[in-house]
Amino acid sequence: MIQPVILSGGSGTRLWPLSREQMPKQFLRLTSSQSLLQQTLSRLDGLTDAVPMLMGHHSHRFLMAEQLREMDQAATVVLEPEGRNTAPAIACAALLACAAGDDPLLLVLPADHVIGDVQAFQYSVSLAAPLAEAGYLVTFGVVPTQPETGYGYIACGEPLEGGHHLAAFIEKPNAQRAAELVESGDYLWNSGMFLLRASSYLDQLQRLQPNMLAACEAAVSAAHRDLDFLRLGEAAFLSCPADSIDYAVMEHCEHAAVVPLAAEWSDIGSFDALWATVEPDIAGNATKGDTWLTDTQGSLVFAEHRLVTTLGVQDLVVVETSDSVLVAHRNQTQQVKQLVASLSQAGRSEPCSAPQVQRPWGSFQAMDSGERYQVKHITVKPGGRLSLQRHHHRAEHWIVVKGTARVTLEERSFLVSENQSTYIPIGALHRLENTGKIPLELIEVQSGSYLGEDDIERLDDVYARDNKE
Repeated sequence: MIQPVILSGGSGTRLWPLSREQMPKQFLRLTSSQSLLQQTLSRLDGLTDAVPMLMGHHSHRFLMAEQLREMDQAATVVLEPEGRNTAPAIACAALLACAAGDDPLLLVLPADHVIGDVQAFQYSVSLAAPLAEAGYLVTFGVVPTQPETGYGYIACGEPLEGGHHLAAFIEKPNAQRAAELVESGDYLWNSGMFLLRASSYLDQLQRLQPNMLAACEAAVSAAHRDLDFLRLGEAAFLSCPADSIDYAVMEHCEHAAVVPLAAEWSDIGSFDALWATVEPDIAGNATKGDTWLTDTQGSLVFAEHRLVTTLGVQDLVVVETSDSVLVAHRNQTQQVKQLVASLSQAGRSEPCSAPQVQRPWGSFQAMDSGERYQVKHITVKPGGRLSLQRHHHRAEHWIVVKGTARVTLEERSFLVSENQSTYIPIGALHRLENTGKIPLELIEVQSGSYLGEDDIERLDDVYARDNKE
C-alpha cells in the first residue's frame, strides 16, 4: 500500500509579499484555481486509495482544514508545535503508520510543488515502488531542462531497474557548475520527494540518528486529539534535532536510490520559477491581475488590489499586495529571502502577517488604521461562530453589509441584518455568529488605546483556541 505523506510546514519566504508566515505559499492559488496543497492532493487520484497524512504547523491547522473541506478531501492532519525540518516529520509519519498496524510505502511529497504532467509523475512512482519494496529509500530526481542555480542536484550512480543508485547530493551550484552538471547528463535536480517503506526508514534512522528517532517516538507516544487534529507531544518534539532527510539519512544510506522524473516539475521556489509557469506575452512578460505594461520586456508583474503600470523597463519583478510592494531585478529574486529576514530583524510585521487573515470561522482584512482606530472587513462563513470574548482596551462598531448576524452582547442575543449596526463597549462580553446560509460580511470599526489582536479574553470557543490565537 502507498501511504501519501504531505509535508506542509514550509514558509516560502522567497515569494514574499505573496507568501507570508501566516499564509505560506502552499495555501496560495498561484498557478490555478486550486492552491498548491490542493494540487498536491489532486495528483494522488488514481495512484492510491489511502487517506493522506498531512504534516503541518499547528498555527496553520485551520487553513489546512478549510482547504481540505473545499475539496471534500479526507486526511489525517498531524500538527507539529514547531518546524524541525523533514527528517523528524517523516519519522513521525512512519511511526504513526506502523502504530496503525501497517508498514506501507510512504510517498513523501512537499505541499508546495507544481507538476504539469501528472501521468508522468504517477509513472515514476510506479517505477520507484519495486525499489522501495526491496528496501531502498528512493528519491525522485527531476530531469533538468536547463542549468539552474536555485536547485540542488543528485549524482546518479550504478543503474538499477527503474533508476540508479544515489551516488551523492550536490549543493546549489553556481552558473558555470550548473551548466557542467546538466551537460554531463549524469545529474538530476533534487526534488525533495521520496518513496520509502516506513520500517526501512525507521531502521536507517535508528542506525544513523538514534536521538532523533527517540524524540519522535516520544512525541508520537504523547500525541493527543484536538478536535479533528492530532497534536504531537510538544516537549518531546521540541527536543528533537532539526535536520533534513537528505543530511540526516539519505547521504549516509547504502540503500538509497534515485528514479528520474520528467513531469514538468517546479518547486515554485522563486519568482523566476513562478514566472516560468505563466504564459508570457509577445514581449516575454508574465502578468496577473490589473496591470498595464508599456515598453516593458521580460518582466513579471502581479497586482492583487489595484492597477499596476510599468513604463520603459525590462527584466523586473513587480508584486503588489494590499500592504506591500516588491520591485526587484529578475536576477536578484533568489535574494528575497534575505530581504525578508532583514525586515523581520527590523521588527516589521509584513513578513509574518498576511493582508487577509484566515480564521476557522472565516477571515478578516484590514482596510484602514490610524491613531486609536482601525477598520476591518470581516467575513463569517455559514455556520461560523466567533468565540465568546471581551476586549479590555477597545470598543467595536459592527455594520452588516451582507447577510444576517446573530449577536450575543452580555445577557442579550439579537439579530443584526443588512444595513443595520450595533455597538460593543469596552469590556463587554460578546459573540458573533452566522446562522444563515450565505456568507456574512460586516465592517468593524475599532476604537481605543490598544488595537492589537492579542487584546482578547476568550471565555468559550468551539475551535478550542487559546488567547494567543
